[in-house]
Amino acid sequence: MLLMDWSVTDMEGAEVLRRAKEKLAANAPTMFLVGNNAEDDIMAGVAAGADDYLVKPLRRGELVARASALLRRAYPSQNSAEQLQFGPYVFETRPGRLLKDGAVIDVTQKEFSLALLFFRNIGRPLSRAYIHESVWVRDTEVPSRTMDTHVSRVRNKLHLRPENGFRLVPVYSYGYRLEKLGA
Repeated sequence: MLLMDWSVTDMEGAEVLRRAKEKLAANAPTMFLVGNNAEDDIMAGVAAGADDYLVKPLRRGELVARASALLRRAYPSQNSAEQLQFGPYVFETRPGRLLKDGAVIDVTQKEFSLALLFFRNIGRPLSRAYIHESVWVRDTEVPSRTMDTHVSRVRNKLHLRPENGFRLVPVYSYGYRLEKLGA
């Protein structure tokens, strides 16, 4: 997806869009940003082949919603539910459901994201900073205890104990690691 500001200093926005479309995949969506009173720019951008536009100042929620809609239309096959299986655990990425041996495990969205992060990185130590960045994307300040509490809940809800073939362990002064035990 291309997201561009229409006000480019060196050349016309339509020319930037035309050149970019030559390099992009045919179905790649394009969106441009315009100033508050830019009706002519909007008409020029749409005429040049852009799929959508947003008026500045941007509202984050609207940007995410419009970009998501464009991506769903451009890549419909990627919108189906993805199922990832790790032993008895099945992660259904849409709607964010987690099953163990076919039974649904009641987890919050953060717990789901945290568990999936660990399972996608089995055997790899993950730093607290990496976990924070991956799971608490927008929250800049997450107390250390908050992460520890979520990790503990994931460990308990998913029964990540040696007798079940997995162990979620702290890595001293670093973070956590999910280990797969046995064969």
